[in-house]
Amino acid sequence: MRILISGGAGFLASHLTDLLLEQGHQVIGVDNFITGQRENIAHLDDVDNYRFIEADVIEPLSISGSIDRIYHMASPASPIGYVKHQVATLKVNSQGTWNLLELAEKKKARFLMASTSECYGDPAVNPQSESYWGNVNPIGMRSMYDEAKRFSEACTMAYHRERGVDTRLIRIFNTYGPRMDPYDGRVVISFICQALNDEDITVFGDGRQTRSLCYVSDLVRGINLVMESDFVEPINLGNPSELTILDIAREVLALIPGSKSKIVHQPMPPDDPKVRCPDISRARKILGWEPVVTRSEGLAKMIEYYRDQLVRR
Repeated sequence: MRILISGGAGFLASHLTDLLLEQGHQVIGVDNFITGQRENIAHLDDVDNYRFIEADVIEPLSISGSIDRIYHMASPASPIGYVKHQVATLKVNSQGTWNLLELAEKKKARFLMASTSECYGDPAVNPQSESYWGNVNPIGMRSMYDEAKRFSEACTMAYHRERGVDTRLIRIFNTYGPRMDPYDGRVVISFICQALNDEDITVFGDGRQTRSLCYVSDLVRGINLVMESDFVEPINLGNPSELTILDIAREVLALIPGSKSKIVHQPMPPDDPKVRCPDISRARKILGWEPVVTRSEGLAKMIEYYRDQLVRR
């Protein structure tokens, strides 16, 4: 198939690209590098089945020839990224989603919208299932991301229901692995880089807030399965193994013997979710999918990757 991926130089999209190329597809990546990294796709420079277009999908995209699949992965995805680029985050998840849905309709392509667990906001239920409508502050410091993703889901379903566009929806929970931006503020990469550099590991609040960590290879496998399924409503993708932020910090330290880092506490940022854990019953039933990479295995792989990155820098 011929496949278009927006946000193609991002952490998740670059790994998804690798998977699709391994399957024998042609892939067109699109990114404007607002948060994507050129080094994430540098290894694809000489790959015959890969083409890259530097563009912003908030402008209409002209692609010659057929397109079979569109994965809409473009958007700042970390609090540092989307707070710095608030308007761009709103636009890529509104105008960008609209433009790519228009392209999917024109090309008769199947479209997948990469939404987020942040649609659930600071949830009043735990774990979060797809039937939960969320608890989101519409004017809070995460609203430019949370509400934009909620709009993108509504936009996707409108094109499906009114225009007959073949669409899919995923809600991505915390994912980690190589190619994350070391400075984007997400918990796992922050803790690993701090521990490797013998810096204080900064835990917000008392550290009792929870996260559920899914390794990137499991996540992109799930994304691909959703795209090739026949299910059009949202599907949670993440690891249901829940642990506290403080436990994550301790696990990272245990995997980096010799680190001189100490855990320190800082004030909680606004609207930081107290719990985050996916109910993946739907993914198990419909896709036969669940994570297989253990947290200790995934963290060890990521630590070795960033240890090498620090040496090379």
